[in-house]
Amino acid sequence: MPGDLRAYTCGHTHHDLAQLVSGHRREHRRFPSTVFCYRSGDRVVLFDTGYAPQPWSVGLTGRLYQRLLPPELPPGEDVADQLDPASVTHVVLSHLHPDHIGGLRHFSHAHLVLHRDQLATLAGPRLREGLLRGLLPDWFAEATQQTDRCTAVEDLTPGPAGLGSYDLFGDGSYQLVHLPGHARGHLGALVEDRVLLAGDAAWGRDLLEQVDRMRAVPRWITYDGAAHRDTARRLLEVERGGARLLFSHDDHPSGVNLL
Repeated sequence: MPGDLRAYTCGHTHHDLAQLVSGHRREHRRFPSTVFCYRSGDRVVLFDTGYAPQPWSVGLTGRLYQRLLPPELPPGEDVADQLDPASVTHVVLSHLHPDHIGGLRHFSHAHLVLHRDQLATLAGPRLREGLLRGLLPDWFAEATQQTDRCTAVEDLTPGPAGLGSYDLFGDGSYQLVHLPGHARGHLGALVEDRVLLAGDAAWGRDLLEQVDRMRAVPRWITYDGAAHRDTARRLLEVERGGARLLFSHDDHPSGVNLL
């Protein structure tokens, strides 16, 4: 029996597309921070956690980030306002940028899932990697070192379009997919072979073919530009194979099963 996959908007930012993509017309777009919750039997898997409420205690790097991509979390959009944190069994982190880790504080009981390379970011982040430690809960670093509390994805097998994959539950229902480029250890998830949660592999589905036209600033904060372009090409191949691509910064219908 198919599971249930739902999207929740947990804050947003905004930016001019002409400043993101070379040759794009001026368009001031709102970019939601979307999290995806998959329920199947007694498993409840949350993909990312959205923004944290203001104020942030994150120093100079955080102030620069907020100037570049102003975060907004309206009342009622915190992840804990939209679903019951106690019901969540697993939290998958696509990567460690602020709009994906802000709700972690609600999930100290859940099993964490992240790529091994994200641990390298935690150990020694570069300025352009955008890790704001002040947004991470006190228990997070310790939890990532305990195998009973955290799965650090490392041993990948060939998956869709040659992307590395990791079968989280061993039954094919939820496969972590390595989507390198945007951030170190960037992960997606292929849910029931139908929907691929693509995280920030592009700013949106309509911008996937324009990854190679990003301007200087978004290129600078991209971890590996060549890998990013290759990932975009492979995702288009996955889509042609019949899977739907859902990106974290697109709008998605609420209150409906996306599977």
